[in-house]
Amino acid sequence: MINWAQLPFAYAKTNTNIRCMFSKGTWGDIETHSDENIQLHMSASCLHYGQECFEGLKAFRGKDNKVRIFRWKENLLRMNRSAARLSMQEIPEHIFEKALITLIEQNAEFVPPYGTGASLYIRPLLIGTSPRLGLSPSDDYLLVLFCSPVGPYFKTGVTPVKVIIERDSDRAAPLGTGNVKVGGNYAPALATSLKIQKLGYSSALYLDPKEKKYLDECGPANFFAIKGNSYITPESDSILASITNMSLIDLAAHFGMTIERRKVSVHELADFSEAAQCGTAAVITPIYEIYDPLEDVTYSFGSQNQTGETCLRLYNTLIGIQNGDVEDIFGWNTVLDI
Repeated sequence: MINWAQLPFAYAKTNTNIRCMFSKGTWGDIETHSDENIQLHMSASCLHYGQECFEGLKAFRGKDNKVRIFRWKENLLRMNRSAARLSMQEIPEHIFEKALITLIEQNAEFVPPYGTGASLYIRPLLIGTSPRLGLSPSDDYLLVLFCSPVGPYFKTGVTPVKVIIERDSDRAAPLGTGNVKVGGNYAPALATSLKIQKLGYSSALYLDPKEKKYLDECGPANFFAIKGNSYITPESDSILASITNMSLIDLAAHFGMTIERRKVSVHELADFSEAAQCGTAAVITPIYEIYDPLEDVTYSFGSQNQTGETCLRLYNTLIGIQNGDVEDIFGWNTVLDI
C-alpha cells in the first residue's frame, strides 16, 4: 500500500518499462519489460563517448479520475534536438507516443490520486548501444521509457530558497551542449552543487560562460524574474529550453504581462521584485535571496516565508491546468480515460 502523502521525489519500482530498439537502419516494435536492468556491451558508445540523452515529464490524475500527460510533444521535440546534437537517431512521434501511452496504461495504478500533490514522473532515455573503441556514432540505439510515482517537490507548499552566484565553474561552454538535455551537462555540476549546499544555499546561479556578466541557468533549472508587469527570463544559446518556462511565459502573456527574453545582467537583480527558478520537478521554486560572493552583495526578493504574488498565481494556474482544475485553453494536456 503506497502512502501517497509521504512519497519522496525519488525512484520507485513500477510494473513495467517500455523499450524500442533502432537497429539495421529501422525502429523495431515496442517491448514491455519488468526487468529494471539493461544489458549493455562494455564498449557501448553511451558509456565511452556520451551518446545519451533523456527527458522528464509528468502525468497527473484529475478530480474526474482521468490521467493528463503534460505537453509530451514538446519533450519529444527537445529530445530529438538533443539526439541530433549528439549524432544519434531521432525518434518518430508515433513510436514515442505508443511507448508513452503503453507505459502509463500498464502502470496506471501508480498514477497518484487527485489531491495528494503527487504525480507520475516519466523518464524517456535514449542511448547508443553499438560497441565502439574509436570515436564514431553508434549504429544501434535503445529507447527506454520508465516511470515512478513521486511526491511534491515541496512537502509543505511552495517554499522560497536562497541561491549563490557561481563564478568558479561554468554550467556549459559557449556553443557547447548547454541547450540540449544530455547527461554530460549534469555530472560536472555535482561538485558545485555539493559545495554550495554545504554553504547553506539551495542552488548555484550560473553566469554566461563567455563574459561572466549575464545570468544563465539556476542549478538545473531556468531562471525568471518579475519587474513591474514584466516577466523577464535570460536568453542564451547555452540555456536549455525549459518546457515549464515556455508554459509560464504563455500564462504570463495571457495575464497581460510583458515578456522579455533577453540577456539579463547581474546588476539587474537589484531591480526585480520577485525571482524564481522553474522546471519539471518543482514547477516554480521562488528565490528570496541571491548572494554575489565576488562583490559581497545580497539581493533580496520578498519574504523567506512567503511566495511573491505573481509567482504564486503562475504556479497555481499551471498546477491547476495539469490537474484538470483550470481550463486547458492552450491544449497542453493529453487526456487518458484510464
